Amino acid sequence: MRARAIASVDLDAYQRAARLILTHHLVTATFPDRSALSSLRRWATELREDLLATFGYRLEVTETTARLFTVADRLDPGAGTSTATDRPFDRRRYAFLALSIAALGRGGGQITLSELADHVASDASRVEGIDLDTERSADRDAFVDAVAWLTARGALALADGDASGWASDPGRGEALYDIDRAVVAAVFRPPRALQHLTSVRALLGSSVPHTDTGEVRRRVRRALVQKPVVYAEELSDDEALQLALPRTTEEVELLTGLVCERRAEGVALVDTSGRLSDVRFPNTGTVAQVALLLAGEMCDRVLDPDAAAPERMPLPSDRHGALAAAIDGAIPRSGLFTPLASAAPGELVDRLEGESERPAPMHPLIEDSWIAGTIGRLVQTYGRTFAAQWQADPAGLAQAATERLEQMRLVVRTPGGVLALPALARFRGVTVSVRKRDPEFDLFPDASPPDDVPGADAPCPVPDSIDSEIS
Repeated sequence: MRARAIASVDLDAYQRAARLILTHHLVTATFPDRSALSSLRRWATELREDLLATFGYRLEVTETTARLFTVADRLDPGAGTSTATDRPFDRRRYAFLALSIAALGRGGGQITLSELADHVASDASRVEGIDLDTERSADRDAFVDAVAWLTARGALALADGDASGWASDPGRGEALYDIDRAVVAAVFRPPRALQHLTSVRALLGSSVPHTDTGEVRRRVRRALVQKPVVYAEELSDDEALQLALPRTTEEVELLTGLVCERRAEGVALVDTSGRLSDVRFPNTGTVAQVALLLAGEMCDRVLDPDAAAPERMPLPSDRHGALAAAIDGAIPRSGLFTPLASAAPGELVDRLEGESERPAPMHPLIEDSWIAGTIGRLVQTYGRTFAAQWQADPAGLAQAATERLEQMRLVVRTPGGVLALPALARFRGVTVSVRKRDPEFDLFPDASPPDDVPGADAPCPVPDSIDSEIS
């Protein structure tokens, strides 16, 4: 491993570069910032060898781009991209993004927004279920979101005009973009020609035999950097053995600079820098704070000696096969090149899903009714510190907070509630403090709160904020 030969004075810079490319996969002259590409180019040789040996990832570095070609062992329903305002891309935005990349690959050095929209609309008309009508505001907004995604990564650079003006009124607004063809080519490079595939499973895994020890170790390491927590019970016997070996995690720690937190149930990489995590937890914001409070309440519920012990259940059956089947059902068969069509690599995924002979651990069930009641109490106690949209929507807040916990692999959804997973226990003992905002902007400092407002024990012209910590 090349990282072992790097001087200690330079190791931190090397690890930052490794975290950078593992986080973004595509780095350009402007994305994620103007200094990122130069830091990667400095360590290109070492990173190329270490990423391939550790994870089986292939790194390509040019003068204008750095592209990491990762390996996906399983489909992740929570993966995806989002807009600049953290709104997840929907089917329409993904379609417009794909069609925009295709149109830009055929273009020259510049293109106007309306011209690109015409190309996308023309291509969309040939795909069943997709169309771009620039007369519809929703279509224009979705298209501009896709263009903004490409602009943020440097595939497009605004030369003149304003995209928001075109989105408001295509007849009066316009925007002109410079096209960086090298970035466009690097944005989407599938490992196999999509026109040759009959199943999404062919994009997963690698061609190395499942029983190869080195590949099993790389698969476990990939899980460590792709998932918040890797539980041994979800792995095959060979994978669980590799997860237990110190060598498996030591090289990941050396490459990334992160610390492995090891427990009997599994392993988690702890990212104290916040530079490898797409979602930080704990974090600020109403949903994140309430999710942390809910995690503490769940721990108290499981450990409460005065309450009836919660029912315990095994993890729900794996939904990977159903998700793969749903994606396969949406593949446009009209574009399939039948003479070269093959789904053989997908057989590897079936072998990965083989059942282990180990007994399945049982996890406490937290009922939906209990979650709803707990969120109601939290809203009643701390509601004035929450964002306005959540104060009036406890049900939505309960769903959002639960989804955040599930995203962090602290709980898993099951009919009737959620199962508390082992990593949830590290968030027990949450303490709360409510900070009063600075009242210097109070226009009526002498005003007294009305008597009929519950909990209005002091003037509060600016909403308070809540701080949650783990004791």
